[in-house]
Amino acid sequence: MKHFTDIYRIYYRKSFLFAKSYVHDDLAAEDIASEALIKLWEMMKQEEVLKPLPLLLTILKHKSLDYMRSCRIRNEAISSIEDWQQRELTIRISTLQACDPDEIFSDEINRIVQNTLTDLPEQTRRVFQMSRFEHLSVKEIAEKMNLSVKGVDYHISKALKKLRISLRDYLPLLLYLVRIVIFYP
Repeated sequence: MKHFTDIYRIYYRKSFLFAKSYVHDDLAAEDIASEALIKLWEMMKQEEVLKPLPLLLTILKHKSLDYMRSCRIRNEAISSIEDWQQRELTIRISTLQACDPDEIFSDEINRIVQNTLTDLPEQTRRVFQMSRFEHLSVKEIAEKMNLSVKGVDYHISKALKKLRISLRDYLPLLLYLVRIVIFYP
C-alpha cells in the first residue's frame, strides 16, 4: 500500500466502527478513525509495516482512550460546577426565604418617618397624625382644629409630599410589597 487512499478505503470503515463501539459518538469516532489512519500512513512512510491492522487497532485504542479520558474529566468538571451551582442556589433560596422585609426596613422607615414628621410645622404634623395615626376623617380633623376641609387637605398633602421625598429610596420596594399584600394575601 503506497497511497493513503488505499489505506483509507481498506481500513476506514473498520476503524470507525471500532472507535464508535467505545466512544458512542459518530463525530468523535470519525475523527479518531481519520487521525489513526493518518498516523498509520505516516508510520508506514517511515518504515515498513508488515501487519498494519494490529498497529492500527493499537493506535485506535489509544486515541479512543484519550478521548474517553477527556470526556470523563469534562464530565467531572461539569458535575463539580453543577454541584457548586446547586449549593449556591440552595443558599440563595434559604437566604431569600429567611428575608423579612418588615424587619429589614421597618426600623429605618419608622426612623425616617419620625424625623420627617418632627421637621414639619406643628399644625401640619398634628393634622397628619390625626389623619393617619388616629384615623380621623378630614371633616373631624377640620372641626377639632378649627380649619376648613381644604386646609386639612393642604396640610395632609404637604406632609405626604415631604414623606415621599424622605422615603424616595424605599418607595419602589414599598409599592412592590403593598402589591404583594393586596394581590396575594
